[in-house]
Amino acid sequence: MVRATFAGFSTALSALQANQKRLDIVGQNLSNMNTVGYTRQQLETSSLNYTNPVAHYMNGSEIAVGFGVHMDKVSQIRDPYLDVQYRTQMKKAGYAESMQNSLDVLARAFDESNIDGVRTAIDDIQVILTDMQDLDKFHDPVYETNLQSRMSALTNLINDAARQVEAAEKEEFAKLDGKGTSENGAVETVNEILQKIGDLNHQIKQNQILGQQSLELMDERNNLLDTLSSYIPIEVTYFKDSAHDGFEDDGQTRADEEIYEYDRYGNIIGKKDWPDDLKVELLYTDNKGDPQRLTLINGTEGKRGENYGSLSIDGGSQDDPTKASVMFTAAKSSKDAVTTVSASAKGAQLSGGSIQSSLDMLGKAGTGVDLDDVRGYQYYMNRLDTLAKTFAAKINDINNKNDFGGNKGGGNLLADKETNDPKDITALTIGISKDWINGTAHINDLRENPTDTILDMLRAMQETNSELGNRTFADDMNNISTVLANDSSFNTNTLKTDVTVLNGIQNSRDSVSGVSLDEEASNMMAYVSAYNAASRLMTALDEALNTLINNTGLVGR
Repeated sequence: MVRATFAGFSTALSALQANQKRLDIVGQNLSNMNTVGYTRQQLETSSLNYTNPVAHYMNGSEIAVGFGVHMDKVSQIRDPYLDVQYRTQMKKAGYAESMQNSLDVLARAFDESNIDGVRTAIDDIQVILTDMQDLDKFHDPVYETNLQSRMSALTNLINDAARQVEAAEKEEFAKLDGKGTSENGAVETVNEILQKIGDLNHQIKQNQILGQQSLELMDERNNLLDTLSSYIPIEVTYFKDSAHDGFEDDGQTRADEEIYEYDRYGNIIGKKDWPDDLKVELLYTDNKGDPQRLTLINGTEGKRGENYGSLSIDGGSQDDPTKASVMFTAAKSSKDAVTTVSASAKGAQLSGGSIQSSLDMLGKAGTGVDLDDVRGYQYYMNRLDTLAKTFAAKINDINNKNDFGGNKGGGNLLADKETNDPKDITALTIGISKDWINGTAHINDLRENPTDTILDMLRAMQETNSELGNRTFADDMNNISTVLANDSSFNTNTLKTDVTVLNGIQNSRDSVSGVSLDEEASNMMAYVSAYNAASRLMTALDEALNTLINNTGLVGR
């Protein structure tokens, strides 16, 4: 029995259509070679081989032959494992990069390699003290004025370094809340990303239900997920929504009608083809150090706006940035037992990302019973405060010493600029006392030898101090700069390693998902050949049909 007349033509036509579609996809891929975030597309096909042949007069014992190719859908070529690796590495690189930016800002306050800084000012004071050992110079008011000037230069440099650290703290906090800047803060940026992904989830799913794959929208969503992973640590998973997950609301009873299609007799005739939802979870550790999760994007569950969570500043301000914390609120439609978590430097902490880097720099002082793993702004401010207080206390104590009895000495040379009280001194407020400026305080000469005050001051400049970790004043300033340089060097190496690994993963992703000119050109030639072959098949079928119609049965006419 001859095969159904037009079955062969249908087979050839399906081949022509499939290869034409493949050529269209090749063109789409090539045109988007340089489009950021574009994912290479492919045509998924399946063989048409009907269980019940459509030929009415077909012999039951005849071998059934396929009826061509069916175009199932256009899909993206992505490796989910590489996506997970990339986003995991992004949180590490995001943390290290943000940390490096902060350390670079700090370096400007303590970099004395190109300018005359605190160390030079201390050396200048020692030079003038050495000169004033001469009794004539000791009594010369010009030299005391010169010493006052050198002391003022030192205190001003300490003030300036402290102001730069304070400004860096406020700038770091502004990176979180965005206030006072022309750019969005990290919190607002993440909120916008969460909203966009949540809305894209609805849009993509609606299109997929209608048979549109929305691959470009999926590319946009993937780009947003990559960006989000640099701010906070996330895990992305796919799931069926509650109406198609195969479970009742109690979470136990099977609901097969959510999964399978039935005929009118109640027989299963196929599985429902329903698109997946995308979930994004925040990864963090609680106060006990246990790993936890919080659902920030819950697919398309709930109404619009209920399927994504939000962030907000929970603690700290521009006036007190050291208490910074960020509150994460889960999506309203999620079923998380804990719906909010406040991340900070001391409590719950994120496992990476630039937001945690800012929280660490603001909240960690590099000290304490449980030694902080990060030396933040507080560490360097505390070091400057200790240096300022110790220096002022030593100088004032020496100048107030009286070898002849009584409490009166030369008076306090250094004090708080506002209160004029030496007990209030910090790195921000240390300065020349008002008493020394107006002449009621002076270099003390109530000593057995008038120059003993100068000698003791000079000795104090050269001796180590237990308050400074058994370092001199100059060495302590050098140590602060060295600690910062070591932190910066270590973090730079960490950042280089993270970026190198990230680039390696990116290259692997590009080899899978990126557009290769050579590969697309090879595919193009293969599809053109297949298209030509299908065209030739149709020509051959036409010739066979022509023979059957016009040249069969001529004998006996």
